[in-house]
Amino acid sequence: MEVLLSSPRGFCAGVVRAIDVVDICLRKYGPPVYVKHQIVHNPYVVNDLERRGAITVEDVDEIPEGSLVIFSAHGSPPEDFVKAKARNLKVIDAVCPLVTKVHNEAKKYHREGKKVVLVGHKGHQEVRGTMGQVEMTLIDDASYDELSAWDADQEVAVLTQTTLSVGDTAQAIDAIRGKFPDAVVRNDICYATTNRQDAVTKMASSVDLVLVIGAENSSNCNRLREVAESLGVESYLINGPEEIDPSWLEGKDKVGITSGASTPEVLVESVIEKLAPEKVTMVSGVDEDITFNLPKQLR
Repeated sequence: MEVLLSSPRGFCAGVVRAIDVVDICLRKYGPPVYVKHQIVHNPYVVNDLERRGAITVEDVDEIPEGSLVIFSAHGSPPEDFVKAKARNLKVIDAVCPLVTKVHNEAKKYHREGKKVVLVGHKGHQEVRGTMGQVEMTLIDDASYDELSAWDADQEVAVLTQTTLSVGDTAQAIDAIRGKFPDAVVRNDICYATTNRQDAVTKMASSVDLVLVIGAENSSNCNRLREVAESLGVESYLINGPEEIDPSWLEGKDKVGITSGASTPEVLVESVIEKLAPEKVTMVSGVDEDITFNLPKQLR
């Protein structure tokens, strides 16, 4: 068996920044450090930080008054900041700067009087945070019913979740533009999502099977699996080597491996070790050299 290793893969700059924030806070302030929502969507990363004293919660009201809380990389609605202030919490926001950019765009277009449309997945933490910024309409799974009631001359601004499928998002934007041809469209899919999907697309024609390493609740990991499947390649999303079904490998000479933007490289290495291939070939793609500054409180 030969393993083809997709590149780029794994951690993006926003994930590195968020994990660094928790790591620095644990060392600087000592445990416990509370984290509102999983800091990134990967159980290996979350469990590692929790072993060191991080405590993950889903509601600010769960946090003892006066404590330190870190808000996750996915972004948080304004109401979380209001709750934190009422509880006298010290807040360090680990939101990805590219998500903050979407929040700022939403506020700008809302001030200008435009109807704001967000293309994204209902219930995802990033969407919850973005939807909380201003009044907006969510377009999920090609549901455009609400838009059909708007006047054709309505000024519309379209934003997107940062971790969507590039192809599906393009279709959604085309559908919106069909009714609102003058809509302002900001395709906010981030560089890491785009690069990893492009890399899988490049690799897919050369393999019999694709294994995407990452968490089930990770949007960008699910999109990588969907991209490979859409190209006719059998594909599975796994957290690690223990989830590999031996039957998947029967008759497979070439296995492609990639990982989502919140997946640590140690999990990729463990999967390769489990497969024990005769050969590992790197499928090179775009070089990534993007970094983000830490929040002001930690610089």
